[in-house]
Formats: sequence, structure tokens, C-alpha cells
Amino acid sequence: MTETLGAPIQGVTLYSFTRAVHGREYDLESLIRKVAADGFGPGLEIIGFSSFRGFPKLDDAFVGWFRDLVAEVDLVPTSLAINADVGIRRDRLLTQEELVEYMTPQIEAAAKLGFSIARVQISLTPDAMEALLPIAERTGVTLALEVHADQHARHERVLALRDRYEKIGSPLLGFTADWGATVKGFAPSLIEAYRRRGASEELLQAVTELWNQTYQDGPPDNQGEHGKRFGAFIGLAHQHGRPDLGIDFGINGTGLFGPAPVDGWLEIAPWIRHVHGKFFGIDENGEEPSVPVRELIQLLVDIGYTGAISSEYEGWHWNYWQSPFDIIRGEQAVQRSAAADAGSRMVTDPAEARAALARHLAQPVRG
Repeated sequence: MTETLGAPIQGVTLYSFTRAVHGREYDLESLIRKVAADGFGPGLEIIGFSSFRGFPKLDDAFVGWFRDLVAEVDLVPTSLAINADVGIRRDRLLTQEELVEYMTPQIEAAAKLGFSIARVQISLTPDAMEALLPIAERTGVTLALEVHADQHARHERVLALRDRYEKIGSPLLGFTADWGATVKGFAPSLIEAYRRRGASEELLQAVTELWNQTYQDGPPDNQGEHGKRFGAFIGLAHQHGRPDLGIDFGINGTGLFGPAPVDGWLEIAPWIRHVHGKFFGIDENGEEPSVPVRELIQLLVDIGYTGAISSEYEGWHWNYWQSPFDIIRGEQAVQRSAAADAGSRMVTDPAEARAALARHLAQPVRG
């Protein structure tokens, strides 16, 4: 904990609106304008490969157009999500040297587009992160590895990364804390989606009880335990005559709804450079029933966090009957209310957000 309370920057990732983009309701420009007009910023996060044609090869004309657009609508580029696809070859995994070569132009693209953070993925080892540091130093882009279910802040792989960061001592290496690692229950909208796919009430009760048991047991600390839990969800679907739902149960039950406690984030708190405000829906009381948003905001305020939170609505995968814009509007209201309850506030002014983000990323890490 710190003596100075944090004031996180409000923001959103365009990933939240994937269904609207797939439905051709918005293109990149109109969606960015919508985000600004509806007050979902000022923070703006984008996934490189899903939003930029030809990524990471972007010509100067496009880069100029994008930067002018973001400046015009007064948004603040926070994080560009890039990929660490070690499995892009059919015959073998990439070597570390090949992975660095693959990721270098992505990091360079983040810098050209005006993003100060590149979100990278858990497939990167401590050695790979260290090997990427010279590129981060050359471009000025912070590499924030995403801690996402089924990983969590106390997982052996995350702790190994934290220990290497501490040894290196560079503010350009850190984490993106994804709230999906710290969920407290299956999303009601997901249960409803399974119901609409014909799952019986008996099966829905059983899968909910299985997840609740994993929540009581706590998060897996290694990949072996994760595999056992994944298999248990598959087995449950078979037992109830719906093997077609088994993989879906396993992916969601272990890879989207992580049962780690909120205070687990304290293990890596000094290295949190960005936050994914993962959530799945808003209920009739205006609250998120599955993600402890208020507790998570309280923790960020208490640790003095002044970086951005990208509201990341993941319910779009199954919820086709509600507007993502209305849902995100509701979740951001919860964030602002929670920050006020914690004795602070969310930063919503673009100029203040730019200055706060620059200071946040320039701070030396003190573990």
C-alpha cells in the first residue's frame, strides 16, 4: 500500500465491440469516434492484428491518418495489444531469436501509432522478455505481459517473470493485470447462453457447482492442475449427454473465469503498468455480478495506481441480445462509483490522463 491514493485513468479496448464490428455496424474510424462521443475514454486500447489491415506493416499515410484521428477526438492511446505467436509454424515452435524477430516490428508499430504500452502474452519466458528489452528501450514502448486466467499473480510462471523484472530493474518491463483472473462466479449471461443452446437446468447447476468448487479450492499454481480442471469440465458435459459443450465449458471454466483472490495482485503490484478491466455484464442493480469490480478498484486506489484501465467486455462472445455500448456504460459507472467510495476518482479528462500516464510509465519500479 502507498500513502498516496491512486486515480486510475478510465478507458476501453475496442475488443469490447467485436460483435458490432463483425456485424459491419462500425469500421475503425466510426468506432473510435463512437468511443469518444459516448465518453468511454479517454484511454484507448486496440488489438493490432484485429484492427489494422496489414499489421504490423503500416505505411506512413495510414499512421498519420490514425494519429490525426485520435488527436481530433481527443483520446489517449494507452495499450496496443500485440501477439507472441510461438506456434505460427506447423512443424515446430519458434525459437527465442525467431520470436524476437517476429515481435520487433509489432513493437515498432506500437511506437509509430503513438502507443506507450504494448501488451504482450504469457507465452513469453523471462529470457524472452529480457531479449525484447533492447527493442523496448529503442522505441520507448513499455512491454506489459498480460496476466490472464488460467494464470494469476501467484502462478509459478508469473512469479518467475516478476523475479526477472526485479533483477533487471527496468520500468519498461511489467504486467497487464487482467481482472478475468479474479472472478467470483460464472456470468449469468453465459448461463443464459447455454440455456438458449439447449443445456438442461441440471447440467447448468452442475457446471456452476463445479466452478464454485474451483473457487473454493483457489487458483491452479501450475499447468498440470489447470489441465485436470479443464478435463473435469469436459467430463461433466459428457456425463450429462452434451459432449458438444465440453470444450466450451473447459475454456470458459478455466481460461475466462479465474478464481484467484483480489489481494493476489499485491504480489506483482509494483510492476502493474496497465489493467484490463475484464467483465461480462451488468445486472438489474447496475452491478457486475461475476467480477468484484469494486474490490479491484479499491485495491488499485490503495496501491497508488495511476495508469489506465481498459474496460474489456468479454460477454460479447455469447451475449448477442444486449448492446455492448449500454453494458460498458454501466460498468464504467461502477468503476467511477467504486473509485469515489475508495476516496479517489477515475481520471476522465484527456489532458490530465496524458500527463498521468506519462508519469506512471516513467516511475522506477520499487518492489
